[in-house]
Amino acid sequence: MPADLPQGPHRPWEPKPEDLERFRSTVPVPSTFWDDYDTRSSSARRALMRLAENLNEEDLKLAPPAGLGYEELALWKYQRFMEDYLACVASVDDNVGRVVDRLRERGEFDDTLLMYASDQGFFLGEHGWFDKRFMYEESLRMPLVLSYPRALDGGRSFEGIVTNVDFAQTILDAAGVAPHPRMQGRSFWPDLVGSPAEPPAEGMYYRYWEHDDVFHRAPAHYGYRTHRYKLIYYCNDGLGLPGTGPFTYPPEWELYDLELDREELRNVAHDPDYREVREGLERAMWLEQARLGDVPHPSQPRPAGLPVG
Repeated sequence: MPADLPQGPHRPWEPKPEDLERFRSTVPVPSTFWDDYDTRSSSARRALMRLAENLNEEDLKLAPPAGLGYEELALWKYQRFMEDYLACVASVDDNVGRVVDRLRERGEFDDTLLMYASDQGFFLGEHGWFDKRFMYEESLRMPLVLSYPRALDGGRSFEGIVTNVDFAQTILDAAGVAPHPRMQGRSFWPDLVGSPAEPPAEGMYYRYWEHDDVFHRAPAHYGYRTHRYKLIYYCNDGLGLPGTGPFTYPPEWELYDLELDREELRNVAHDPDYREVREGLERAMWLEQARLGDVPHPSQPRPAGLPVG
């Protein structure tokens, strides 16, 4: 894409030339920026996603000042990265505004279902990382703003569990079109208009497959998240798929209580006080894998208490 056109917030984060100075101010550092990964798995520690160490000069666009110590350099890289990232996001916002303005000019805004979302979350210094891939909240959660004035009241927040797999059925539902029987996901349109046709989702399943790739070294893992808990299983095996690394590592578990540990700093997978919680989540994840047709990794033990058959 030519450099003078708006760029998406994707590596190497190249803003429009007129936006290069748009965010030349100090951005607060996240509270988990200096995370030491204590209690977490070795799988999380292997990833090459640390701002302090893995951003290169192509990402930063210029060489760091001479004479900086490790922590000073990490903070300099964070500020430099955020300048470009925020400018790229602002450019996307500007262009969504252009779409809205055009719809208003045509008199079609009130009758248009407009959905503005990311394709995933993104680490902006949380846990010292950039990029995504992991099942931690900053990477897992996606922003979604939805507008349809003719059918929906504005100024509301929907707190249910929604994934991007649900988008297609929701759009079809809003348009009065029946989904194809093979489609996965759940329409959340009835929830938005106040007439839910089925119970809300109790949890959601996530899987990352590109194990140990050369640029990020993020581990293959999958997991199950409910409103309060998150269970992660690092199977650490690329299964020979293109783009994955050749090495495997021992499997590992992580479990987080999102009510008591919103920043996901304390892995309680092996805490006896959470034994029943973990066992319940393992069963729920196994059943969700079966429902979706996703085969568990051979190293994943079959949970106790599952129905036979």
